[in-house]
Amino acid sequence: MIEFLIGSSLAASAGLNAWMPLFLLGLADRFLPAVSLPAGWSWISSDIALWILGVLLLLEIIADKIPALDSINDVVQSVLRPAAGGIVFGAGSSSQTVAVDDPTSFFSENTWVPIVTGIVIALIVHVVKASARVAANTVTGGLAAPVLSTAEDGASFLLAALAIIVPVLAGLLLLGLIVAVVILFRRHRQRKTGRTVRAMDPSDGPDAAAPPR
Repeated sequence: MIEFLIGSSLAASAGLNAWMPLFLLGLADRFLPAVSLPAGWSWISSDIALWILGVLLLLEIIADKIPALDSINDVVQSVLRPAAGGIVFGAGSSSQTVAVDDPTSFFSENTWVPIVTGIVIALIVHVVKASARVAANTVTGGLAAPVLSTAEDGASFLLAALAIIVPVLAGLLLLGLIVAVVILFRRHRQRKTGRTVRAMDPSDGPDAAAPPR
């Protein structure tokens, strides 16, 4: 269960920012004695990988805050974020951390399952993020992009950091984000339905105010 919380939180983090969880996972394996990635994923903490991930993370943080460019970035990231989600789910859930003593017991036979699970989770989060960004940019003329991007970067950082250090809190944060998205989606649908009903109501038309003959 803890392994699933770690993998899910890292994958959701990748759905918001592809490079954030990869970079933090590499740093944790490199500098935290309590975190140890399995041999197959140890390349994440290599010098060249950390430099590349750091540069890509900086570029995405900047690009995602520029109106119009953020939408183009989301299109490009439609492949990268799910791929990153698969990597971090597989690496994070099978790593030895302060919360996981026996990582080999998780998905020990079906090694492809965590990777596919991470891809699906990251893809879902990415689709929700990109759709919300398009809607917000349409309403605000792109002015909401920096604010939303900063909030998404913060959520991505918290999910990844907590997944590595305190996975239970990461799971609670992820659950809270899911509930918030559902509530916002329902309110949006209710407002949209209300506008549609008012537009179709003949009592609101110009003839409604005319006195009877």
